[in-house]
Order: sequence, then structure tokens, then C-alpha cells
Amino acid sequence: MSTSWTDQVLSGFGQAATRYDNLAILQRSVAERLAGLCSRTPIPRGLWVDLGSGTGLLADALEARHPGQPVLRIDGCAEMLKLHPRQAATALVDLNKGLPEWSADPMLLASSFTLHWLPTPDEVLRHWFDRLGPDGWLALTVPISGSFPQWRLAAEIAQVPCTALPFPEARALIQKLPATAVQNKIILKLSQRADHPIRLLKPISAIGAGSTPAPSLNPAAWRRLCRAWPRPSDRDTVTLTWHVLLLLLKR
Repeated sequence: MSTSWTDQVLSGFGQAATRYDNLAILQRSVAERLAGLCSRTPIPRGLWVDLGSGTGLLADALEARHPGQPVLRIDGCAEMLKLHPRQAATALVDLNKGLPEWSADPMLLASSFTLHWLPTPDEVLRHWFDRLGPDGWLALTVPISGSFPQWRLAAEIAQVPCTALPFPEARALIQKLPATAVQNKIILKLSQRADHPIRLLKPISAIGAGSTPAPSLNPAAWRRLCRAWPRPSDRDTVTLTWHVLLLLLKR
């Protein structure tokens, strides 16, 4: 991933930091679900780390379910880290450069909605897995290919490029992992609804997640895209569907 792309991504999240928690409804829901899954898993106490913690939605949910177990929050966006509780342990880390060295092997590496922003997600995931201590766990959520079918169909009908960020394929993500590592794999299909396509897409940009390598559409292309967005005849709303992988790995 180029420095300019990394800077663009981090700048987007930095500018959105103060409004992220109020607008990231889907991301909060998925983080809570992942934390709930972890609470039903025999993860050893020790070093727990939230990779790409953002404002701390996942770390907060994990700590709430495991009193006395702190979670180290690491992220490449300083503006996001400034919003964590004063007592929280944080570290400014560029995850594009790999994980830092710690005095103890992590027993839990957790991450929600981060992996797809990094280069070669399958290699990054294997790197994270290899850093676990014996009997350590990796808990992950990531949007995957198959997301946004309505957006892609509308772009095809309107004959305009689909500017959505490409997401990794679930099968490709785990292909470099030992077959015995996967303890739980769930693919969620989560739909959001609004009365207009722009009201589905605007929140993605509003939370800082609007960065994409695709060129921007001009206003005329956006209008064609919105007119082509599939709208069931029996509804006055349009839909945007995410496919999200929940993954639990054990070392």
C-alpha cells in the first residue's frame, strides 16, 4: 500500500474522529457481536490487543465483558486514539508496517473493520496469527466481497464505475492459515435502509471510511447511479447490504 493511500485513509478517519461513535452504528453492532463471541470463548488472560482500535468500540466492549482484563488499543490515527478514556492503554502504530514487539506474546489479538484497509489482507492475517502466544486467539470482523450488491447492480445499469472499496474474499483470507486454526467462521448479511441511496452512502464517508482507489464520480454520474438503484415495488426504501466475516482463530 502506498504512503499516499495510507495517508488518505488515516486523514479521512482523523477528520471524522469526533463524530465516529455517533454515526458508526453498524460498526458498533458488529464489534459488540464479536465481543460477545469472545466472552463465550476460553481466551487466556494476559496481553489482549485491539488492532486498528479506532475510537475503541471493540476494546470497550471486550473490557466490559471481562472485568480486570485491560485491552491495549493500537491504531495509526492519532485523532482517534485521543478519544479513548484517559486510563486506557494506547499506542500509535502503523499496522501497514507489521505488529510491534511486546514483552509478552498476546493471548488475544482482536480487530474489527480494519483488515480490509491493509495491503495483502491474507498475508497480514497470517502475520497476526503467527504473533499469538501458545493457546492464543485471534478474533476478527472484516467486510468481504459480496458486499454492496445493490450498489454494484445500480452501477452496471447506469453504466458508471462502482466506486466502492474492494473487499477481500473470505476463502482467500484463510488460505494461508493452518486448517486447524479456524474455530468459528460466520458470514453476516447486514442490510441498511433509507429513502434514498445517498442517505445510505453518506454515512460511510461521514465516519471517514469513504476512501477508495477508484476515481470520483461527477454529479451527473451520481444522479444516474441513484436513479438506477434497485427499489422493490412494494417498498418506499432502498437497501445496502454488507457481508461481514466473523472469524475466531486459535494458535
